[in-house]
Amino acid sequence: MAYEDTSALPSIFERRESRVRSYCRSFPAVFKSARGAELIAEDGTRYIDFLAGCSTLNYGHNHPELKQALLDYIQADGVAHGLDMHTRAKASFLETFEKRILKPRSMDYRAMFPGPTGANAVEAALKIARKVTGRTNVIAFTNGFHGMTLGALAATGNSGKRGGAGIPLTGVVHEPYDGYFGEDTDTAEQLDRRLSDPSSGLDKPAAIIVEVVQGEGGLNVASDAWLRRVEQIARKHGALFIIDDIQAGIGRTGGFFSFEKAGVKPDIITLAKSLSGLGLPMALTLIRPDHDRWKPGEHNGTFRGNNHAFVTAAKAIDLFWSDDAFERDVARKGERLRAGLAKIGEGSALAGRLKGRGMMSGIEMQSGEVAAEVCAECFENGLIIETSGSHDEVVKVLAPLTISDAQLDAGLEILADAVRTVGARHRKSAA
Repeated sequence: MAYEDTSALPSIFERRESRVRSYCRSFPAVFKSARGAELIAEDGTRYIDFLAGCSTLNYGHNHPELKQALLDYIQADGVAHGLDMHTRAKASFLETFEKRILKPRSMDYRAMFPGPTGANAVEAALKIARKVTGRTNVIAFTNGFHGMTLGALAATGNSGKRGGAGIPLTGVVHEPYDGYFGEDTDTAEQLDRRLSDPSSGLDKPAAIIVEVVQGEGGLNVASDAWLRRVEQIARKHGALFIIDDIQAGIGRTGGFFSFEKAGVKPDIITLAKSLSGLGLPMALTLIRPDHDRWKPGEHNGTFRGNNHAFVTAAKAIDLFWSDDAFERDVARKGERLRAGLAKIGEGSALAGRLKGRGMMSGIEMQSGEVAAEVCAECFENGLIIETSGSHDEVVKVLAPLTISDAQLDAGLEILADAVRTVGARHRKSAA
């Protein structure tokens, strides 16, 4: 549909869309197209995208080969919606995922398609853990984010998100994440001691759920040793070990899975966001075969059979994960990104610690207000970037993993200019 008067477009959003909308408030433009690491607005303004759908577009916007695979499938009248019935598209995805992802890593999991979102994947993971163990309590961690539906929200730490539930969120306790009290406090040892003490008041859990890199929580990173210790604690106390890899996975932080370097073997893994490769809704809960105790239809969803997403996901895995070339290039870009962020932080009174890992990195600002100013300044100069953290104090880079070095450097330069501009503004205000 073509619009004669593009200036009238925002009014329809104000008039009809719910007040719950958020990203459009930070990025007040109407976007008409996108390609690679770039978004183009109705007025022709081009923006480098350091948000990438919150890590949903790891392969960039409208990757031509993924797009063509979908167009070919649609043109051939391929099944679009099939509930959980067998389709050629689903078979192709499962075979490709088995061949390219599971077997090379000696991993054996059953694939459950719980519905189209990451929250769906987490809800299924928590439900099956409770079914398998017969327990109700789940241990999550401070600053964790696992979704906005009630079960996943109970495992989420952010009080602003939790407050929207309208009812008590129960069945989950939040223990301190790695480094929460500083480097000198071993929070894994604290957890084991509490679970080992029958008078601690901490009920034995059905599961322990953790993010390797906390995306919404401020780019906090769990060390490999801490992850291995938490896995051991789960085994010791009869809990299932769940890794939420929805934002940190699919190559974002090294390897297809974020936990590969740590050498842990989760009982359950949740995936979504960039799994489809093209931004189509798709989620996956990977369950160890001995824990796959569902009765037929015991957990389902109308849109658990998104065949269009199966098509693009299979193509993306074949295209990017047939060998280690893509993984190595992403690691190189991650080093380039972190070097650029570290340089921005040097000598700035507003910018502090470098946070995150690989292509999921950011820089901690003096406050959430400062971080918001920096992101707003970036938008004015052609860069889309967001914040995260307890107080939204971390400026977070989630650029497409396929971004060119030139675009990555250009985005970092816009960010550096924004930090300088906001810093000068604050110095002038304080004078």
